[in-house]
Amino acid sequence: MTSVVSFVNATFVRPPTFYISGLYNMAYAKYYYMFLCFVYAVTVLGNSFIIGTIYLARTLHTAKYIAVFNLALSDLCGSSALIPKYADMFLHENQYISYEDCLTSMFFVFLCITLQSYTLLALCFDRVIAICFPLRYHAIVTKTTMTLIIGVVWLFSISFVIVRIALITRLSFCRSTTVDSYFCDHGPIFRLACNDNSPNYMVSYFNIAIVLCLPMILIAFSYVCIGVALLKISHGAERFKAMKTCTSHLILVAIFYLPIFSVYITALTAYIHPNTRIINSVLAQTIPPMLNPIIYTLKTEEVLQSIKVLYKRTKVNFAMEDPVKSTMKN
Repeated sequence: MTSVVSFVNATFVRPPTFYISGLYNMAYAKYYYMFLCFVYAVTVLGNSFIIGTIYLARTLHTAKYIAVFNLALSDLCGSSALIPKYADMFLHENQYISYEDCLTSMFFVFLCITLQSYTLLALCFDRVIAICFPLRYHAIVTKTTMTLIIGVVWLFSISFVIVRIALITRLSFCRSTTVDSYFCDHGPIFRLACNDNSPNYMVSYFNIAIVLCLPMILIAFSYVCIGVALLKISHGAERFKAMKTCTSHLILVAIFYLPIFSVYITALTAYIHPNTRIINSVLAQTIPPMLNPIIYTLKTEEVLQSIKVLYKRTKVNFAMEDPVKSTMKN
């Protein structure tokens, strides 16, 4: 039974549940959701490992790794908000989700996407100052500065996503409640409304501009500045060393923005089958969080060195504990 909520002179019809359609008549769909469970397991292990390494290694207690820590945390939370609940729904063929759970899931998924995008911009700020103003780097990029930047990113992200969710609550759903997506997606839900949803359309386009396009444009402009600064370096070895410090960040930027933009551009320019759109969208949102910790572990010398130090420290601790245990037994 549909619940009706009255507010002032308006009546909002809110369904008790939404039906998440997911992949439509696709053979072996369950194997795809099992694959997502594997992706989630790797994501949890990888990002937990990075978070633990940054926390335990004193050498990584720097401004840059405050942003890296935040990226790993948002990757972990974003995947946790997206994969377990919906994979369980589709694997057990119970694709109904309550109205309240749907909005809660939407909040955390879009919050983490916004955090990921702006954290990549914060990491870009670190690289710009390091290469363009190397002598002033430690004066500008301090722990306090980066903490303030990340704090503003969190405040902005939470506020902006709350506005999007609040606009959903003013919609009436008096017809279909079938969401043509793999999760409680903002666009497919507000398009189901039978009252005026023009503010939701405006916020949706504003979201693309502010959360995706603006950070990407600023990152591209930053790398133009970095390129100009690198051209002024006369020694090839020093230039290569400076470029190497940017490779991890550039890879993270590419694997985050390119899949998402390809999905949006394809949807705007040509017809794609709903199943193809869903598969592309879910991979664009789940693969980057899985790859980010692997890239930072393999491509960043500071992280590799810290892992080696922590491993040696652990071995020494175990070696010291064994004689003590033997003595106590005797």
